[in-house]
Amino acid sequence: MKKNKFEEIKVYSEGSGVVTLIEPNLSVGLNKFGLYEESIANDETFNLNDKVESLLTFTNINCNEKSIAEELFNSDVSSSYDERIGYYRSLYVGHVAEGEYRKNASSGGVGTWILKELLESGEVDGVIHVKENPDKNSAILFKYQISSSIDEVLAGAKTKYYPVELSEVLRLVKEENGRFAVVGIPSFIKAIRLLCKQDKIFSERIAFTIGLICGHQKSSKFADFMAWQVGIKPGDLKSIDFRHKLDNSPADKYAIRMVGFVDGELKTIIKPKDDLLGQNWGLGYFKPVASDYTDDVFNETADLVIGDAWLREYADDPLGNNVVIVRNDTIDKLITNAILKSKLHFKKSDVEEVFSSQAAHYRHTYNELPYILIMNYLIGYLNLRRKIIFYLL
Repeated sequence: MKKNKFEEIKVYSEGSGVVTLIEPNLSVGLNKFGLYEESIANDETFNLNDKVESLLTFTNINCNEKSIAEELFNSDVSSSYDERIGYYRSLYVGHVAEGEYRKNASSGGVGTWILKELLESGEVDGVIHVKENPDKNSAILFKYQISSSIDEVLAGAKTKYYPVELSEVLRLVKEENGRFAVVGIPSFIKAIRLLCKQDKIFSERIAFTIGLICGHQKSSKFADFMAWQVGIKPGDLKSIDFRHKLDNSPADKYAIRMVGFVDGELKTIIKPKDDLLGQNWGLGYFKPVASDYTDDVFNETADLVIGDAWLREYADDPLGNNVVIVRNDTIDKLITNAILKSKLHFKKSDVEEVFSSQAAHYRHTYNELPYILIMNYLIGYLNLRRKIIFYLL
């Protein structure tokens, strides 16, 4: 692939930086819009590694989510398949009953809990997830890190609506022996699956993938915009909790907790999300272009999928609940045992209920994408002929 072609289409990249692991002439960094962007050398005739195109999640039609998932899960006799949510062994709705996992989580606490279980049981040696940047002098608030103790795992709880990239932490994985669980949004998990096909080291060391259901990504400007509305100017925000729970409020009526300098004084400000502009996810504020070109709602290539239970039955519970899709046998057994020991308060669910929790998200990302692709092709904005053909078949 030549530089000019890459530069033309990279706006559709998920920005994970995974591709830089197989092409030394590529790097990834935050651009002026607050989004991670891959960059290459300033030589117009420079050709990228032949493997690059196969590792780009937005161009590799021969390895789409469905084909990857089929390769991973179709041979499991305990698995079922639904066109909308993908493969599944078990489906649940509920929350963690033990400890303070739920209290300290964005919703039901299942994500942090399963990471703890995998680490505690010896299934993995480390967990790759997003945590606050330990470098407090950096303008970047969050980054992927490796946690190897329960306390470190607990420090990574909660959702972060903030851009991150994987290349730095995956280079550490390549240098360290061991097995790891990685947490990610759909496009990041797919990128890791594609990387595992290219590099045996990662296929051996990435033991479990924990997928999040993601409406869309946000740029770093989203955090700045939230903080600026309460008087914390860009550059003065030191930490942010995007999902601060409010007592006696419905699950979707959470607050934003921000710590930063206001007129030179360090302040902690908690503001209900509905009092801030930009919290309507349907408006897509600070959303990268790439988020409009993915249809993987239920993280189809992940071993375990966790999302908010946006269901009427659970709406009034301020502590929140999760929908859970299990695709991996080991994780299935951990969850079954935990239910029997009352560590998890789960009820068995079904495809329709799980789908209903993300129905609006599905309509936007899956049902509308063919139209977006065809219109862009017709106006000459982007030649994605192969992807259009894939949708029409």
